[in-house]
Amino acid sequence: MLKKFVSICLIFIFFPAFSLDAGPATVRKVFDYIDARYAEPVNPSLIYKRMLDQMQKNFPGKVMIEDLGAEALRISCGENKMDFRISGRDHVSNVGQMENVIRNCVPDDALKRMRKSEFNDEQIVLDMLLGSLDPHSSFMTAEMYKMLNTGMQGRFGGIGAEITVKNEVITVVSPIDDTPAFLAGVKPGDQIVRIDDVPTKGMTAWEAVKKIRGPENTTVRLAIVRKPATKPKQFTITRAMINIKTVKYKLYDDHIGYVRLSSFQEKTDADLKTALKEMEQKAGPLKGLILDMRNNPGGLLDQAVKVSDHFMKSGLIVSTRGRTRFFENRARARNQGDEPAYPIVILVNEGTASAAEIVSGALQDNRRALILGAQTFGKGSVQTILPLDDGSAVKLTTAKYYTPNGRVVHENGIVPDVLVGKTQGFREKDLSQYLKGDLAELTKKTKERNDKDLEVEKEMQLQAGLQLLKSAIARGDLQKGLQAYNPPRAL
Repeated sequence: MLKKFVSICLIFIFFPAFSLDAGPATVRKVFDYIDARYAEPVNPSLIYKRMLDQMQKNFPGKVMIEDLGAEALRISCGENKMDFRISGRDHVSNVGQMENVIRNCVPDDALKRMRKSEFNDEQIVLDMLLGSLDPHSSFMTAEMYKMLNTGMQGRFGGIGAEITVKNEVITVVSPIDDTPAFLAGVKPGDQIVRIDDVPTKGMTAWEAVKKIRGPENTTVRLAIVRKPATKPKQFTITRAMINIKTVKYKLYDDHIGYVRLSSFQEKTDADLKTALKEMEQKAGPLKGLILDMRNNPGGLLDQAVKVSDHFMKSGLIVSTRGRTRFFENRARARNQGDEPAYPIVILVNEGTASAAEIVSGALQDNRRALILGAQTFGKGSVQTILPLDDGSAVKLTTAKYYTPNGRVVHENGIVPDVLVGKTQGFREKDLSQYLKGDLAELTKKTKERNDKDLEVEKEMQLQAGLQLLKSAIARGDLQKGLQAYNPPRAL
């Protein structure tokens, strides 16, 4: 059962390219994918209205929309007035009308930025269309698709930092351990305002990645604002070949192992097994394990399943449910005969997401581990990569996943057995157009946290995890260890 699940339900599923004509055929294929495979039923009319509403919000006073009824809209951009008639099935016509709206209504500087991302006008519309569904669906050019595959394989030339766009600013999610960015002192939350003297305002994450990556031994200059400061600090960083090591480990006294999982890439499961083996070669059989998945953004679903399976003799690991039976699957653990029996404590926080939440939920529901830390991010959706004939691709949310006990992870996250630290920060439900049945848009501002407070909290969580693990080891049972555990005072 596990083998079947892994083969068809990766976070990224690769289908054969289709032999299609360019332009209209691509548009039709994108809508075919949405109609057949998106996680929730979609009303095409609602998609276009959402796209136009977003344009109105992005360019207040410049774009006015009047609903004429009967699927007809009047768009006013200054002196330009255009009637937009939404056709239920003629998506080529609808996309063509949207291209016309963009050319006439989007200010020249903004349109120039959009085109600089290597999207043509049709691709701009398709990306806006997919983005109106949820924060994780998008259109990728052939180059973007290639870069994605390179990153998931865990080797590329760059500085080693994960970035996102937050409030129209390129923002560092996390530097990768022991990379040029990490060694240069780049921190989570840093705002990159210039790359090689090019302002990043309005830049997409893909544009920024393209500028930051490059051949090893070349340099890139970053101007970074670190709150509460307002003046940028200059960083000159030498690029290197980034080999992402997702597993790090160390030994504590009393035969307690510690493993840090930073993400889930192609070799994470194999590297985890190597780390556990090396610790036992050095110290003898482990009595307990700390599995640290704080600020782990996730990655490949099959790796999350394999990591969970390594610690479980039997039981359900995760189930996924989509609109079709193709995306409804259940992964179960297989008894390999070498599963460790020692107790496990998993450290999580609001930066723990996706594949990391799958592992946390699986081991928690199967009473194989205790979870300690702060409530997790809550990304419980599965994205599928659907290639197009020209080398480009669609990333589409095709399913949601559930823990063994049927808990919905999306928006909710994983609630720890022991809360240590503050559950706040940027989470799934803070994203615009997060998945919630009617695809409602939620607006919520999150608080910034002081770096020093975060470091204190991280150390407190680690020490609390060690204390909880020792309590379980002493009593030979996780639940008895939890009952006897005396938690630290909250920060």
